[in-house]
Amino acid sequence: MSTAALLVSVFGVIFVAELPDKTALATLVLATREKAWIVFTASATALALQSVIAVAAGGLLSALPPRPIAIATGAVFLVSACVMWWKKEEGGQAVPSAPLVTRSTLAPSGARSGDLRAFLRAFAIVFAAEWGDLTQIGTGALAARYGRPLVVLLGATLALWCVAGLAVFIGHRAQRAIHPGVVQRIAAVVFAVVGVVVVWGAL
Repeated sequence: MSTAALLVSVFGVIFVAELPDKTALATLVLATREKAWIVFTASATALALQSVIAVAAGGLLSALPPRPIAIATGAVFLVSACVMWWKKEEGGQAVPSAPLVTRSTLAPSGARSGDLRAFLRAFAIVFAAEWGDLTQIGTGALAARYGRPLVVLLGATLALWCVAGLAVFIGHRAQRAIHPGVVQRIAAVVFAVVGVVVVWGAL
């Protein structure tokens, strides 16, 4: 198989497999809560790293014990659901300014800190969701099957990024169309359902 044909084949297989996956759902939900560019960059970084792990491990990923991985992944979703449900709605209260310090002075560092936390949170959730997932195992199997890891890595990563971009776009549109409080509760419920399903399937 030529390089171009293998690249297109890997892209198509991983793209179709990732569309209905919990990782894409997690990215979509995160995009309803955080800035679109933060969710996309965090998701893209996590997915690229998972693809590297998959290609490096090759077929060994299929030998990993699925139950502990599934339980840990479900726990991440359940904890995230609890945090989303009980977290105060953002934007509901004004941030008080300290004496002699203007809001404009505090905004840049505060915004950077908030963006970093959002990035790390999104990265952790997407990384956990993708670990041991069908697309990761499939990427490892394809790399082992064809013996051309760089081509498989490129095709798989591009496919995952495209799905992540689509999920972020849909989630961001939903964020603008629905009240933030409603979005927050829906996101919490979705994450809780995914967590329960993942853990239940492992038991």
